[in-house]
Amino acid sequence: MSDTYQAVYDATRSRVSSCDTGAAVESALRDAFGSAGDYLSRIYMDFVGVASDACRPSVLYRPRIAIDGNMWGAVYGDNIQEGVAGFGESPALAMADFDKNWNARLGATP
Repeated sequence: MSDTYQAVYDATRSRVSSCDTGAAVESALRDAFGSAGDYLSRIYMDFVGVASDACRPSVLYRPRIAIDGNMWGAVYGDNIQEGVAGFGESPALAMADFDKNWNARLGATP
């Protein structure tokens, strides 16, 4: 360790050593979210949302996405006829259409 690094480390450690970091984090969360139940509920809901999105076919299978004319297309497979595709005016809409088409039954009309 360099002398400068050690001096900064020692100065920081002396200031932080008397700090109750658990209380500081709890206070910051309470200020941001209100009561403990509120912020735990919000954290849980955020986790559920992220976990749900992680299970979407467009996330799991990562289709190729490109502009096709005036629409975005998301395609999984060698081509549209043999694979699954979704189209939309934005990449997000193309991925949402891909997810819908992934779950559609074969021969189902849109």
